Amino acid sequence: MSGNHPINVRGLNHWFGTGEARKQAIFDVNLKVARGSLTVLMGPSGSGKTTVLTLMGCLRDVQDGSICLLGHELMGAGNALNEALRRRLGFIFQAHNLHGSLTAMQNVQMGLQVHHLDDPEAERQAARHALSLVGLADRMDYLPGNLSGGQKQRVAVARALVGNPDIVFADEPTAALDKESGLNVVAMLKKLGELRGTTTVMVTHDNRILELADRIVTLEDGRIVSDTSPVQD
Repeated sequence: MSGNHPINVRGLNHWFGTGEARKQAIFDVNLKVARGSLTVLMGPSGSGKTTVLTLMGCLRDVQDGSICLLGHELMGAGNALNEALRRRLGFIFQAHNLHGSLTAMQNVQMGLQVHHLDDPEAERQAARHALSLVGLADRMDYLPGNLSGGQKQRVAVARALVGNPDIVFADEPTAALDKESGLNVVAMLKKLGELRGTTTVMVTHDNRILELADRIVTLEDGRIVSDTSPVQD
């Protein structure tokens, strides 16, 4: 692995579209992310922050430049490597995307499907532990329809964490939450960085949670325009 930098982005460029409609969205982005840190990507809509997040998370192919993720180069990486790396990542999105017919525990267990444990009891134990971490030990058997918005998002966080990922990528995870619930979700991710060394990269417009960030990187028009704590070589 690349030392204390599980994410190392160098000279990243990205385009959308083809032919005359092709448009560059990311311009020469360079970014090292320290292990265990909570890094926030900010910027106006269309600034490229979610594109950078999805490129780092193996959800888009790298077109130009380099992303070294957990010691592996993503430029030219095949499906097998991308799939193996995604098993070491957790994803949290603005929409909690819970299955309404499944309990909180069953929803969290779905986060283990990529690990192919084939051990139902181990899956249940892992799900119970993850839900306890997010303060939902007494809501494991509840359906999403019987949970508050904040509780649903915490189930989504537990689902992202149940596989004990090295890195969590979060895209607007607090957008639908009230201030207290949003702060609680981010504080939880920060604590995991301290306890487990879990690295979190979060896209947000939410100024309420910035005080918890170790680092704030701002993008405009596909370029990094400010960085509160640049990582030194």
